[in-house]
Amino acid sequence: MADIFDDYSMSGAVSGAMFEAWDEMFERPGQPRSPYRSLFAALQPLAPADLRFRADQLARVFTDRGVTFAYAGEERPFPLDLIPRILDAGEWDLLTAAVQQRVKALEAFLADIYGAGRVFADGVVPRKLITTSAHFHRQAYGIEPANGVRVHISGVDLIRDEQGRFRVLEDNLRIPSGVSYVIENRRALTHTMPALFAEARVRPVDDYPARLLAALRAAAPEGVEDPTVVVLTPGVYNAAYFEHALLARLMGVELVEGRDLVCSGNRVRMRTTQGERPVHVVYRRVDDEFIDPLHFRPDSVIGCPGIVNAARSGHVTLANAVGNGVADDKLVYTYVPDLIRYYLSEEPLIDNVETYRLDDRDPDVLHDVLGRLDELVLKPVDGAGGKGIVIGPQASEETLVALRRQVEKDPRGWIAQRPVALSTSPTLLGDRVAPRHIDLRPFAVNDGNEIWLVPGGLTRVALPEGALVVNSSQGGGSKDTWVLAHHTDPAPSAPRARLVPEPRDSGGSPRDSGPAAAQLAGQQ
Repeated sequence: MADIFDDYSMSGAVSGAMFEAWDEMFERPGQPRSPYRSLFAALQPLAPADLRFRADQLARVFTDRGVTFAYAGEERPFPLDLIPRILDAGEWDLLTAAVQQRVKALEAFLADIYGAGRVFADGVVPRKLITTSAHFHRQAYGIEPANGVRVHISGVDLIRDEQGRFRVLEDNLRIPSGVSYVIENRRALTHTMPALFAEARVRPVDDYPARLLAALRAAAPEGVEDPTVVVLTPGVYNAAYFEHALLARLMGVELVEGRDLVCSGNRVRMRTTQGERPVHVVYRRVDDEFIDPLHFRPDSVIGCPGIVNAARSGHVTLANAVGNGVADDKLVYTYVPDLIRYYLSEEPLIDNVETYRLDDRDPDVLHDVLGRLDELVLKPVDGAGGKGIVIGPQASEETLVALRRQVEKDPRGWIAQRPVALSTSPTLLGDRVAPRHIDLRPFAVNDGNEIWLVPGGLTRVALPEGALVVNSSQGGGSKDTWVLAHHTDPAPSAPRARLVPEPRDSGGSPRDSGPAAAQLAGQQ
């Protein structure tokens, strides 16, 4: 029987030339890296047809469970590859420390810019850079969360470069999505290929809902002993609605839309079949611009009028906080290493990707970048979901001409980066296995005392050959991400067969979710 890895090539094409990307599984052809040896041995005897059959089973499981994602106007099963991505315990310890460090610095930064503004006075970050950011909201100035946490949930996107070093690609502190697929990917792979877990010491991921709920309860306004937590969704037409519903069910809290909430006297209540109930913490999956028509877009029908005033008065906590998006600005991203040094007096544990700032502070840099657009990656600073990215080496002349006009018109709106050959991982494509580029989004939960990461996070895969954009909204897929336990740790428990509990009786449910113009609210 032919080995499914016989035709696996570790080379790829980027910038019109051949390169050796760092391959996650193989040191060299046929030689798996240490964390992958057991997996390699388990996969080698399998026939391609058997893998294809199991992949079809996965897709059916996802369809039956409603694990879908809206792509090109169509609900599809979220693509999950059969071959997991593996991180050893030492790698995960480094990533955990690096993400915790980054979240701490960005927490301090957000508290500063919406408060005293020391970072401006000390010349670390130009004030103009912040005030011109599309996601800096003066409406958030002076709002102080009960436990000091603004970034309750974060997703820091990481890649591995050509030398195998991890680098930070971007920060997601507004409404990071994708953790539901971490949970469902593990559940589906456990049921479809249980033998893969026989010898692996894989750390579980199903603690996330309990950790999230504990962090949300810890963020309740002062004096509230038994807070009511809700998940606020734009509605069923939002691309990430499956995640909103799953997390609400796993936490045992209500899933509500803006029309289910009412605010008066700077207090928020939820309409239920048994009357109105106070709400203390809102895990909101609605963008800032739509959260409160009194402060932001007056035409929004998916938010709750007055909820920002209630947060300012200390009667409700919004998780994540309004205004966090300024830290996602990709121009601010270039300053994060300086922010780590400034707020924490530490050196960054993981570097950014090499990035050029194109604002008006250094015209020579702008001139240089405009002269070699075909060699660089250009990203809009307020983009999300991979939208607007232009990979110069892969772009047409027409695209580059249009890009030049855009950058010349608004340099502040763009950054430039060198093309990075994201690491590759074996991916099942039909009946063959081929390398595809991947990234990693670890999810961090901050309860005010500890920043905890779900072991692994979401590995996203760019499915088209040579593609470097991994976002689900651009047609990407995913892998189950395994974090191996330390040999000195107790053996992880076997993955649970049932991850979704029955909803508990909470004393009256809000009305059924409806459309509510959900397509207006974007997700990261």
